[in-house]
Amino acid sequence: MQYGCIAKKLGHSFSGEIHSKIGGYDYRLREVPPEELDDFMTKRDFLGINVTIPYKKDVIPYLYEMNDVAARIGSVNTVVNRGGKLYGYNTDYFGMISLLEHAKISLRGKKVLVLGTGGTSVTAQVVSRDSGAREVVVVSRHESENTVTYARAAREHSDAQVIINTTPVGMYPENYASPIDLSDFPKLEGVADAVFNPLRTELVLNARARGINAEGGLWMLVAQAVYASEIFRNVEIPKSEISRIYAEILKMKENILLTGMPASGKTATGRIIAKKLGREFIDLDEEIVGREGKQITEIFSEKGENGFRDIETEVLRDVCRRSGAVISTGGGAILRDENVAAMKQNCKVFYLDRDPEWLTPTSDRPTASTKEAILKRYSERHERYIETADEIVKPADGAEINANMIIERFNK
Repeated sequence: MQYGCIAKKLGHSFSGEIHSKIGGYDYRLREVPPEELDDFMTKRDFLGINVTIPYKKDVIPYLYEMNDVAARIGSVNTVVNRGGKLYGYNTDYFGMISLLEHAKISLRGKKVLVLGTGGTSVTAQVVSRDSGAREVVVVSRHESENTVTYARAAREHSDAQVIINTTPVGMYPENYASPIDLSDFPKLEGVADAVFNPLRTELVLNARARGINAEGGLWMLVAQAVYASEIFRNVEIPKSEISRIYAEILKMKENILLTGMPASGKTATGRIIAKKLGREFIDLDEEIVGREGKQITEIFSEKGENGFRDIETEVLRDVCRRSGAVISTGGGAILRDENVAAMKQNCKVFYLDRDPEWLTPTSDRPTASTKEAILKRYSERHERYIETADEIVKPADGAEINANMIIERFNK
C-alpha cells in the first residue's frame, strides 16, 4: 500500500474517511496481528503509515531516526519510508495542541490532571509542560511513584483547572461511562477528551453542563491526520483544512434525531430525510416492537408506563451509539435525563413542534389516545422538548417540506 494506518483492531477507525478528504492518495486500513508486525515493518512495503494502539512504541526499533518530539514522548504514530529507511514522528502532539486551541483551553500557569498512563498520556504530559502548565498530575487506577489514584486526585488535587482524558473510558461501545467525577473539581476550567467515538463523551457532556469548555477527540484526530499527510507527502497544508474536514466528518458521523409529540410527523419526515441523504432510518417504537415481539400497547398493558420507559431507555441508548443514522423517537423519549444524555452524544436533536390542534389521536399511542390526552401531554412536555432540542422546527403541511427544512438546517 502507499499510505495507511496499522493497528491490532481498526473497526472504530475514522482515519480512512479523514485522509480521503485531505488528498487524492491511496490510504488503507490494515489490521496487523502482533505476530505479523515484525514481517510488516521489516518488508517496509509502504510510503507512509499511521500507527495506533498497541504499536506506537513497538515500531520504534525498526526506525532509522525519530524526530525530537517523538523521541521526547517515546511514542510514534507516523512512519515515513524514505529510500528504504524509516523515519518516525508523533503528530498526536500537534493534534492535541490544536484540540486545546480549538476548545479555547489554555494550560499556561494551570494545574493539569492527565488521566491515564499510555502513549497518549505521555503526549498530553509533554504538551502540558511545553504549554507552560504550572503542575502536571498523572492519574491512574494504581498508585506509583509518578501517578496518583483517582481517589487521591479528588482529595489532594481538587484545585485542578484542566483535565485531559487519555483513557478509553467512555469510548464506543461503552459510551455511557465517565473516567472521573467532575463535581470533585470545583475550579475546573477546561476538559479535553482524546476519545472521538462517541462524538461527545459522557465526560465532555458533563463538563459542558457545568459551563466548562470541553471538547472530544475528533478535532485532534483530524488535526494529527493533516500533519501526518504533510509529512507523508512533504507538502504544506493550510490549517483551515482542519476545520473543513472536521466539519465534514462531524456531519457524516452525527445522527439526525427527531423528537416531538405523537402524530407530529417524525416517522414520515425521518424516512424522507434518510432516503434523501442515503442514511439508515431507525424508528424507535418499531425497534422496540421488533425486539420485544409485542406492540407498544401490549407492553404498556403488561408492564405499565415505567416498564415501557425502561425498555425505551435501553433501546434508545443502543441505537444512539450508531453513527450517521436518522432516528425517530417516541413522544416520551425526552422525559428521562439519561435518554437525553444518550441523544446528545452522537445526535443533533430536532424538535418537530406541531400545533397540538393538528395532532390526531390514535389507539396505538397509549398516552395520547384521545384529543384531551394529547393536549394534556403537549402542555406537560412542550418546555422539555424545547430544552432538549438543538433545533426547533415548526412543521409545515407535507413531510417532504419538513424533511428539506431539517436537511438544510443540519447542513449549515
